[in-house]
Amino acid sequence: QVQLVESGGGLVQAGGSLRLSCVASGRTSSSYGMGWFRQAPGKEREFVATLSWSDADYADSVKGRVTISRDNAKNTVYLQMNSLRPEDTAVYYCAAGVLGVGRMVENYRYWGQGTQVTVSS
Repeated sequence: QVQLVESGGGLVQAGGSLRLSCVASGRTSSSYGMGWFRQAPGKEREFVATLSWSDADYADSVKGRVTISRDNAKNTVYLQMNSLRPEDTAVYYCAAGVLGVGRMVENYRYWGQGTQVTVSS
């Protein structure tokens, strides 16, 4: 069992940056594949980034602007987001699954409560 708590969301102007954090408790985050997803109003939850071992994968819509990383000592996973756009506005969720979990929402077993990111134009 693992509990996930996200933080770091907020309101930012287009072109700005945010760093989201996800603290895992219960088991170490290094034991899991970790992912970030987002959900905008009226839309389905979509994949943003995932990290298993040292292998990262990104959605095309954020590639080059977003970096996922982890600090095993702090049991924390980060999502650094740069050059933010209004279309990045969504609730961002941290999730955990088996190592090598990939991009599919249904493959993730544990989810955080989400943190709101709003990008103004």
